[in-house]
Amino acid sequence: MTSATTSTDDVFINCPFDPEYAPSFRAIIVAILICGFRPRSAQELDDAGHTRIDKIERIIEECRYGIHDLSRTELDDKHQLPRFNMPLELGLFLGAKRYGGKHQKLKRMLVLDIEQFRYRMFISDLAGIDIHEHRGDPILALREVRDWLANVSRRELPSADRVERIYKAFLTDLPALADALDFDPENIPYVDFMRIVARWLIEQPS
Repeated sequence: MTSATTSTDDVFINCPFDPEYAPSFRAIIVAILICGFRPRSAQELDDAGHTRIDKIERIIEECRYGIHDLSRTELDDKHQLPRFNMPLELGLFLGAKRYGGKHQKLKRMLVLDIEQFRYRMFISDLAGIDIHEHRGDPILALREVRDWLANVSRRELPSADRVERIYKAFLTDLPALADALDFDPENIPYVDFMRIVARWLIEQPS
């Protein structure tokens, strides 16, 4: 990591990319956009000129903020092995904050899990870091993200209640929005989903 500046609008999302987690991933994306920030994710990457880890490192370097969900610890059905991508990317973010230049040291992070103290059983070195629990509930994840962004950015943001209401209104409109673009509402690519949310938010009455 270099001493490159970090964007105070960019929020790196480090989370599972499986169908079970998709509702929470979407809730986090929408919460970030409602609050006026820009979600960043490994899913935005499609550049064969660099390795995946290089791309992830670049995104981490560019982001002032990071959300890291460690809830996916179970063994997968195919290989009977756990997924280590989330702890790895959390480690990269921590390393950038610890060993990077002055701008990297300004990084702030939110660590999420199903239960607040479950990490003690699988990544005890995180002792001392405040873990926030979402209990697998997308709305709780959304509210945790909003409250954390308000705390670390010190910006005046919509209340958690308002962010939740806006998100639920978006979910109501999502099937029609997806149909208009010939997307399956449950399988909208990340970049397209971001565009749909951003356009919908712009079109809402103030």
